[in-house]
Amino acid sequence: MADDLHEPEDDKDSNDEKDGADGEQEPQKGYRQILEHEIETGLAELERPARGLFLSALSAGLDVSFSLLLMAIFTTRATGKLPEPVVELLVAGSYAVGFLFVVLGRSELFTEHTTLAVVPVLDGRASLRQLARLWAIVYVANLLGTTAFAALASWVAPALGVAEPWAFGKIAHGLTDHPAWVIALSGVLAGWLMGLLSWLVSASRDTIGQIFIVALVTTAIGIAHLHHCVVGSAEVLAGVFSGQGVSLAGFARFLALATLGNVVGAVVFVALIKYGRATRTAERA
Repeated sequence: MADDLHEPEDDKDSNDEKDGADGEQEPQKGYRQILEHEIETGLAELERPARGLFLSALSAGLDVSFSLLLMAIFTTRATGKLPEPVVELLVAGSYAVGFLFVVLGRSELFTEHTTLAVVPVLDGRASLRQLARLWAIVYVANLLGTTAFAALASWVAPALGVAEPWAFGKIAHGLTDHPAWVIALSGVLAGWLMGLLSWLVSASRDTIGQIFIVALVTTAIGIAHLHHCVVGSAEVLAGVFSGQGVSLAGFARFLALATLGNVVGAVVFVALIKYGRATRTAERA
């Protein structure tokens, strides 16, 4: 998702911080640097060949779905044996695992690009057509990956005896059994957090910092049961494939509302606001 940000400039940044008279110069400079890194990374992704994007996004859809498998295992094994708050924490922690695979593996996740790929467009360095192309390829490939994994997990996990079909149903109904406005607004919050994740990972200097940030943000999404269109598609489809009373119509409703919410959350509350702040800071400087 993002490489280390300040590799050649650590010494210079340290000296600037010591020499700064008002103590505000360094944070402003750092903020702009993060934005420039987001723009450069977004441009690189926008210019990638379609085949490479598709394969990377397909891999991301498969990899992130390991969260579903671990959630189902903990739900099966711990429910009724451990206190409910402990089960919730275990399931939320396992939710973060798939995101760690994706971020550290540098594969393409749609909710990353709802922030990352928008910033070059806002800066006038890319077109809406390029953005639409990227979103379409990554979104479709992510969903193909999650669909394949959900079908496999819903069959293999019960066959191995590590998870029961009712666990997949419980996870799926936890996402679908809400009014439309709840799913949409929950999706906004999830998209907002994923946008922040992209920003914070860009600001991180090392892999350990990235791991901590990814685990913190995605565990928050998991414990709050927020609606993430990619991981959520694996969760809901596993309920469909397991025959747990979740319909394809219910999946389509979830997917449309969660996707809309994720896009709004990432674009409005992260990309637009942070880009606006960075550019205003640069104008004042």
